[in-house]
Amino acid sequence: MTNSQNFRLRSFDFGDLEQFKTVFINENRGKPIFLLRFQNISTISLVEFIQLIPQKIAEMDPSHQESLRYYTYGDKKNLLIGVAPVEQSSFENQTNFDAAIGRFHDGAVRNGSLNFDFGIGRTQCNFISYVEEIFRELDSSSLKNLKDNLVRWSWTYLNRVNDYFASDRADAVIQPIIHYNHRDHTFSMKGGEVFVGGVAYAGYADLIRDIPHDQDLNRIELLILEKLIMSCNGSPGLLKFNISPQTLIDTFDTDEKVTRFHELLLKQNLNPQNIRMELIEKPYEEGEATLKSVCRRFWNFGISFAADDFGVKSQSHQVVLDLGEMIKEFKLDPISFKFKADQDLTKFLDNLAFIDYCRRLSDNREAIITAEALEDLDSLNFLITHQVYYFQANLFCRKIWIQEYKDRFKEMQKLPEAAVTKILGSAELTQRLKETGNIFSLAKEVSLA
Repeated sequence: MTNSQNFRLRSFDFGDLEQFKTVFINENRGKPIFLLRFQNISTISLVEFIQLIPQKIAEMDPSHQESLRYYTYGDKKNLLIGVAPVEQSSFENQTNFDAAIGRFHDGAVRNGSLNFDFGIGRTQCNFISYVEEIFRELDSSSLKNLKDNLVRWSWTYLNRVNDYFASDRADAVIQPIIHYNHRDHTFSMKGGEVFVGGVAYAGYADLIRDIPHDQDLNRIELLILEKLIMSCNGSPGLLKFNISPQTLIDTFDTDEKVTRFHELLLKQNLNPQNIRMELIEKPYEEGEATLKSVCRRFWNFGISFAADDFGVKSQSHQVVLDLGEMIKEFKLDPISFKFKADQDLTKFLDNLAFIDYCRRLSDNREAIITAEALEDLDSLNFLITHQVYYFQANLFCRKIWIQEYKDRFKEMQKLPEAAVTKILGSAELTQRLKETGNIFSLAKEVSLA
């Protein structure tokens, strides 16, 4: 291995591929990293070509000359150059590697000075996955991009999805959880469910739709989870993250990976006891590792679980019975709370019986019941009467940016029940609430808080 101080460049001898992978990835965990792949380099020596790459990238943004570190391995037939920021904070405005290398390539081919093929892979270099897993993703995506470039294909997946993961922007939104305190009759924000947000994507569903069917969805789901956790740095309150049972089983199949997950939380100034994994209602298969055994690893670090879309006939019901004390939240979504006894007695009694069943289950586990899809004051009063005190609904607050959530957490506390009743009982104020999207803000505007 040799070093060059000019562009913080380290070259690995041919045959040292494992050392290249290990050093490149382990030195840059938690940073966005890139793998530049070059093939069939002609009319120039390998050393000259390697020295040209940092120069061409620096031409796009001279400030990155000192802020990027390079790792090289290979020959003129297949050269790999790993690129990562020296410091996490130094990479807020990322160099457009595609534009830099593309411009270099087009200019070189046009003037006949040299020729080469290239492809670029990128990922948020996560804390949890093994070196081989991270490198495999970089290797395959850079090769795919190279092949796509050869046929001039417009690679939507690599441009959008991978850019989203490689960016260190805090692109996340949170749907607040509002708690009703039946002792002092106030409403307060206690935390929320964290979702994909930001410039590249409006939401989780949009991101998933943009991923080709041949991609490893378990890994994508893991990257989403990590991206969201990193966006939540220092956030207060209870934070909930969606994950499918199958991804949980397949991804966290060793104690080491769960330990790394725990370390990631601590690095992001998050209390593991305030982290809750919400198990998505999806089918799953168990092998040597069972859902219960994997969840137990998280539980040992203080991380709890929520059952999404809970119902008697749902998969979540069996998950609740299997995981026992590890389930600390039941999500009711949706129940037809609007039904009155004089409209549909059977439906009304069924709802009543189911809520009572949920209360007994939650009491046994010291868990909470969270109601979603609330739309009106009558439904809210119905739930409070039957001792359901947690709500995750646009009726109180729409999704807000994670930074706004952190800034306003202390403000969104102790809203009097009388203020909530007045706002939700008024057609005019309810319309204004739909426009502002935050009952706490509206209450201050109209001098109710």
